[in-house]
Amino acid sequence: METPEDRFFGELGGAYAEIRQAFARHVGMSAPRLRVLMWLWRDGETSHSDLRRALSLDGASITRLIKEFEAEGLISRRIDPEDNRYTLARLTPAGARAAAELTRSHQTYQVRLLDGVTAEEQEIALRALARVCANVNRIEHDPQDR
Repeated sequence: METPEDRFFGELGGAYAEIRQAFARHVGMSAPRLRVLMWLWRDGETSHSDLRRALSLDGASITRLIKEFEAEGLISRRIDPEDNRYTLARLTPAGARAAAELTRSHQTYQVRLLDGVTAEEQEIALRALARVCANVNRIEHDPQDR
């Protein structure tokens, strides 16, 4: 039997997953490609291994995506001068322009997603999420809650 908690977290997770996938479909780019491109835009030059950890993608996927972006002229790679075991990736100027356009598209998309959702409803949802996150933090750091 589904509990109210099951329904809440199921709906929350499902909505998040659907929103991410829907935006990827909207811009015609896979979610992993979007994540790599946007990570590099926000954080700058990053090693393949740091991308793998940050984005929870396997090493082969990161390498494949970076090579695809490199072939498209959106990313450049170089050996880390401080440790030649690592490869660093960064956006080219064309990659930065593509990421900036994706950011603008994402902002417009978010406005469309919130059509019909009042500012008050958004605030209620944000307060509920903040409370859930505070509870996570409390449970993780209070031995009595384990």
